[in-house]
Amino acid sequence: MRQDHSDIDTVDVLVVGSGAAGMTAAITAAHNGLSVLVIEKAIHWGGSTARSGGGVWIPGNTVLRGEAPDDDLEAARTYLTAIIGSVVDKDKIDTYIDHGPTAFDFLTAHSPLRMRWVPGYSDYYPEAAGGRAHGRSVEPAPFDARVLGGELATLEPDYSKAPRNFVLTQADFRQIHLGLRNPRAPWRAIRIAARWLTARIRGQHLLARGQALSAMLRKGMLDAGIPLLLDTPLLELTITDDRVTGARVRRGGTEQQITARSGVILACGGFERNHALRQQHQRAPISADWTVGAAANTGDGIAAGAAVGAATGFMNDAWWGPSIPLPRQPWFCLAERNLPGSLIVNDRGVRFMNESLPYVDAVHRMYGGDHGQGEGPAENLPAWLIFDQRYRNRYLFAGLPPRQPLPQRWFDTGALTRAATIGELADKIGVPADRLTATVARFNTFARTGIDEDFGRGESAYDRYYGDPRQHPNPNLGAVATGPYYAARLVPGDLGTKGGLLTDTHSRVLRADHTVIEGLYAAGNTATPVMGHTYAGPGATIGPAIVFAYLAAHHIATTAHSAPTTAADQNNVSRTRNGR
Repeated sequence: MRQDHSDIDTVDVLVVGSGAAGMTAAITAAHNGLSVLVIEKAIHWGGSTARSGGGVWIPGNTVLRGEAPDDDLEAARTYLTAIIGSVVDKDKIDTYIDHGPTAFDFLTAHSPLRMRWVPGYSDYYPEAAGGRAHGRSVEPAPFDARVLGGELATLEPDYSKAPRNFVLTQADFRQIHLGLRNPRAPWRAIRIAARWLTARIRGQHLLARGQALSAMLRKGMLDAGIPLLLDTPLLELTITDDRVTGARVRRGGTEQQITARSGVILACGGFERNHALRQQHQRAPISADWTVGAAANTGDGIAAGAAVGAATGFMNDAWWGPSIPLPRQPWFCLAERNLPGSLIVNDRGVRFMNESLPYVDAVHRMYGGDHGQGEGPAENLPAWLIFDQRYRNRYLFAGLPPRQPLPQRWFDTGALTRAATIGELADKIGVPADRLTATVARFNTFARTGIDEDFGRGESAYDRYYGDPRQHPNPNLGAVATGPYYAARLVPGDLGTKGGLLTDTHSRVLRADHTVIEGLYAAGNTATPVMGHTYAGPGATIGPAIVFAYLAAHHIATTAHSAPTTAADQNNVSRTRNGR
């Protein structure tokens, strides 16, 4: 039975948001002796973390030290410094590298967090100095969420839907997305089926990926007696003597003041669901409908911080990914772009990038300009993923198995187009038929030779991760030559926005002059990204969210005086810590 914590009005630490950053901050603060309250705007907990793949990119963590060959902190430091450049202070990069393993180990000690290395899931720039083709990403092991009891009912729903206990890890997906082109696929399918059957017999409720990660952290919160208030949006921060001392929130239709004696940690996501802010800060075309981020992420924390003088940064960027605007929700393209028998063209009917680029870079190329956010019209939008029937017969597409007919509603809405010839397809999507025909012909010569002379597709280990190893001589190149032909409309979708409040190495929120706003901290997508305009590898959103949320709570615990000053305060702290 859910307990009512709405009477709590004073705590040491108020955490806003219940994704990976918020739950990490709460667990860290509680185990450092502070009373904590977590508030969440949505009616579900887990945020965008629960909708994600659940990967975590934290070099040097315990799992990597035990399972991954040659994992090295100094190599990771070299790598991040090389790919991020000067847009992020080196001190912040160093802080992430140096404290990442400690934060990771803390969570494994104070929650049922259990992670596995994802073998071969390459860093996104493995050929850069310090990059690793074998990868540094770890993902949650499947987790039996029955231990959450009634709390499971309010977990943020997964991005994709599947029957109970039919769970796919990232490692599973790599083996099955090629269909029968992968000789390991049948054995992996048997393992998945056996896991499903075993869980069903045992009465389990298995979760994987971001759902599992969120559930593990939620259990850590429950074990620590940390209260969580859902359906409780942040309205504004309160200031006393030039220090953030709490917040006004709305609870049950009524405004309520919550006092935070030691600090407020904003970890409530970005502004991806706020159409007005996206129009203000990001380049057209842009839409809040193209994101897969949580519906509650409308930038409330960023707005509240800015209202008390915080500076912001990277507001024009996002954790982009080329996405197909399907009727129910956008499909974030991972493997589809890497597979043989496909290419991407713009409205002139020509290729403009290596289709297998990391997804943030791919959208930057779609927009054109400086990190995709220059002035004027986007250079390569609209864009289309072109593929043929052989591609469709071989590979998963937008979650559908090979050969399964694509839903008619996808065609009715214009997300997909089909035609008997390339020329006819060009006419239907409004690109020059002669140019598209010439582009496909040139691409097909590259498929035969195995060398993409224009963009080098297939040269990077990251390209090849989702490629077809049975396709020779290049696992990412295959001719587009078997009708009918398809065009999937691509839009600049995202996992969430990057822009947020400027913070220091302790996650303290800063003004434009880099002075500290006392009592205010931010982490996750509410804060500016340590990754800058780039993306180091799978899990390089959740990894920093965990690390800098941990650092925020740790800084509060080591600097704040949290002893209650009155009998009323003492009762409130006792009630909070005991979950009443």
